[in-house]
Amino acid sequence: KKKLKISGRELVSVPAQVFSLDQLQVLEMSPERESCLRYRMELLPREISHLRNLTCLYVDSNNLKKIPAEIGTLSQLERLTLSSNSLSSLPPEMGALQRLHSLHLANNSLTELPAPLCQLRSLTFLDVSDNKIGTIPSSIRQLEKLETLLLNFNSLESLPEDVGLLRNLRTLWLGNNHLRSLPASFGELVNLDWGYNYCSCNFGGNPLESPPPEVCSRGPEEIRAYFLSFHR
Repeated sequence: KKKLKISGRELVSVPAQVFSLDQLQVLEMSPERESCLRYRMELLPREISHLRNLTCLYVDSNNLKKIPAEIGTLSQLERLTLSSNSLSSLPPEMGALQRLHSLHLANNSLTELPAPLCQLRSLTFLDVSDNKIGTIPSSIRQLEKLETLLLNFNSLESLPEDVGLLRNLRTLWLGNNHLRSLPASFGELVNLDWGYNYCSCNFGGNPLESPPPEVCSRGPEEIRAYFLSFHR
């Protein structure tokens, strides 16, 4: 088998036989689209390391409190979904997942952007919305391939200047944080898909003062002009 979906009304653990399927590429253990099911896994087994050929691992909407260090051995992993769990941290070994391009971490209990994430150079999609994240480290600049960054519904009070180095960003959600200002470098995000697709970037629910919301709604070029006007 190359793909396996495990389902159960009250799933709390993974059958041991799963970890002998060393050719498995896609493993789904999520009730995400099946409301009648309630999964209650609190721990991803360490034996996950036996599945060296996994490219996709779906474990949304469980009750995971911890991700084992062995996750870092899944060198082929390209997509990992961990949304709607009870995670407050991630193991540093996740930084070894250098093929990972899509990571879903929405609706957990993260209070900071875990340092290992900034080592994932192939990441193009990162969703950390609906957590309790208060700061974004300057090391985020290492995610040079990032195209989508979802940070809405967190506790952000500021963004680092280095966010302007994410030149490939096309979608950035910042709504419902505590942002009073944006860094001057924000105007360098010229690839944000503004135009008719305003949902590609939003600031709603923030007490923005600089630049004012009416400037933000016009796009990065206006934001850049706003900050340049203070240096003339």
